[in-house]
Amino acid sequence: MSTDTIDFQFDGDESAKKTIVLAHGAGAPMDSPFMNDMACELARHGLRVARFEFPYMAKRRIDGKKRGPDRAPVLTAFYGDVVRQLGEPEKLVIGGKSMGGRIASMVADDLGVGGLVCLGYPFHPPGKPENLRTEHLKVLRTPALICHGTRDPFGRPDEIAGYGLSDRIALHWVEDGEHDFKPRKSSGRTQNQNIVDAAAAISGFAQSLT
Repeated sequence: MSTDTIDFQFDGDESAKKTIVLAHGAGAPMDSPFMNDMACELARHGLRVARFEFPYMAKRRIDGKKRGPDRAPVLTAFYGDVVRQLGEPEKLVIGGKSMGGRIASMVADDLGVGGLVCLGYPFHPPGKPENLRTEHLKVLRTPALICHGTRDPFGRPDEIAGYGLSDRIALHWVEDGEHDFKPRKSSGRTQNQNIVDAAAAISGFAQSLT
């Protein structure tokens, strides 16, 4: 357990009934364009959003040196510190982008949070569908929403249908979306439209939680 104060970036109404806690993905910081746009849209729905950075990413911000993520036990322990510092876990919907969502999903049950939101879950590495990261998702007890692109190479819809995920998990399909929700030009959609739609789905999910 860390005794250091975690630097949060907050968006939205401080008095909101639910706070969405968003962790970044493996390679981009908490204020990447995707994270900024998603936080802005969620705040527009009346939700409070709390963003933070894992220590390896916070160090990059200080010295500019690119580092790979720490191992999962370090990241899960830090996410626990995040929830403890924010307090009132039953009012928190934790999650994040890609790796950040995966780490949140690994600790959600133990932390007693109100819900879980994953933005592009990395079900397997691209091109390696045999290397699944789904065992804990089969027994997840926390209500969860996974927003996932229909063209995401980290898990295709036909693959995901056979994973035997917990019935506590709902899926919002991001139309023609890649891992960052970006669609093809030929789809007639934009990445922003997909982010707006995903934020609306997350808002509805958060409102459904008691």
